[in-house]
Amino acid sequence: MCALCGVLGGVEHWTDAAARPGVFTRNTDPVQRRRERYNRVACASRVLRFYGLTLSDWQSASFLLSTATGKTELVDNLSHLWAAAEKLLGRPCDPLDPAFLSRLEAGGD
Repeated sequence: MCALCGVLGGVEHWTDAAARPGVFTRNTDPVQRRRERYNRVACASRVLRFYGLTLSDWQSASFLLSTATGKTELVDNLSHLWAAAEKLLGRPCDPLDPAFLSRLEAGGD
């Protein structure tokens, strides 16, 4: 799909909400939806920091994924995040990497 079709398509994605109250719940209140999106970015950022990447929200429509050297990728939704991270890094991002898990258990980000 071209970038323009991706921008013009629907803004909602299955990663944007869950059917359980309190866990990224779909809500008609814009403030609550924004807070939920911020929480998803914060959770993903905690993992991505281990790889030297940063994630930020881009106008509540997409995400910006960046390396420490400034390479940046626009990511449509969270399902595309890990492929984009691996593309920017040029290596796999393994959430089961023993060094990563040890760091999480130790409370480090």
